[in-house]
Amino acid sequence: MSAAPSNGPPRPLNVGDIVVCRNDLLGEWSAAQISDIDPRWKKAGVLELDWSGPEPSTADDLGVIKPLRLTHHSWNGQLSHTNCDWVLPRSYRVIGSMPLLHVQRANSYAGRWRVGDQLARQRAWDRGEHDWRDPGALELTPEELDRALADSAPPHNEVRSLKATGLSEVDAHRLTDIFPNLTSLTLGGSLGQLANAGELNRLSSLKALFISDLFGMTKADCVLPDEVPDLEYLDLHSVPHEYAIAMRALWRSQVANGTSVDISKARKPEWVQENLDNPLRDWDGREHITAARFKKAVAQFKKTRREVLAILGPQSDESTVARLMDLGREYALAFNRLDGRSPFIETEEREELFAALNAVVTEREQQLSRSLAAERSALLSAVEGARNW
Repeated sequence: MSAAPSNGPPRPLNVGDIVVCRNDLLGEWSAAQISDIDPRWKKAGVLELDWSGPEPSTADDLGVIKPLRLTHHSWNGQLSHTNCDWVLPRSYRVIGSMPLLHVQRANSYAGRWRVGDQLARQRAWDRGEHDWRDPGALELTPEELDRALADSAPPHNEVRSLKATGLSEVDAHRLTDIFPNLTSLTLGGSLGQLANAGELNRLSSLKALFISDLFGMTKADCVLPDEVPDLEYLDLHSVPHEYAIAMRALWRSQVANGTSVDISKARKPEWVQENLDNPLRDWDGREHITAARFKKAVAQFKKTRREVLAILGPQSDESTVARLMDLGREYALAFNRLDGRSPFIETEEREELFAALNAVVTEREQQLSRSLAAERSALLSAVEGARNW
């Protein structure tokens, strides 16, 4: 195969190409057609085909093919057609080209190539299995993960995909003992700790690794291409600076082989220390939020937090509620001004601003060992009434 052009996908890929991969849910090979390629956004339109079977050598081996139409759950006959990152995963290969089966561009986006997954779900639905779930996928709360990793817990050899978020700490050595056959691992924390991260190299079948807001890793803990040769997705966000830089250096050359690498928000130790008690820390480095706005937003939140905590004491009366309503309005107006003529506070940021303020009241409730429901309502309703975001 010829080398990919400098302005095209890292692995050679053209409109009309038929790509195939083996799908674990089907236990067979599945296929899709590349409907378009967008160099500006580095996306490829992926139209799934209603086909599965033994490994094909050429497009002719597929026989007469048609696009996959979905009727399961809330789908209403739409084509399984999505825009994916234009890095063709390393387990996929091109077996030929055909005239386009569908000429319109996809209007949906997917984080990963998952050719065959929708076909498996559709076939389960057609069999009457309307509650079908991937038997090899597991999503756990922090408490559930702790129980799964307990000393007396048995290994879960059947689990291929594991997701756990909100973690304060997790031991990768124990995790790989209990879940040795993972092909997909997603770990998210809240300035949590990932211990023994180098043990992830034991997951030799891993195809996707997502780590966010976890710390404690160094360059000595890097996942190595020779140890995890099938890795197709590497996403690291808000992780130690040393680890992020070392991982980027190791894996950037693997993009041409079919590994999509997305590493952002490399955090230095000083940043972690400064943001331990900052509920808006995720705004730092968010694409549409400038550093100046992040700094002002944090300063305003900290000011409001101090003032709210000063008001919330052992006893409350009407004046307490009135002062909290004033603080709520001031909070809303301050962020109205910060939002300004080029708004950046969208749905996610709005929810985070309310959650941050709500957490302040919860913090005081725990200290006082009593409910502050009326005070909470006064504060948040005042924000709601005055905000423009």
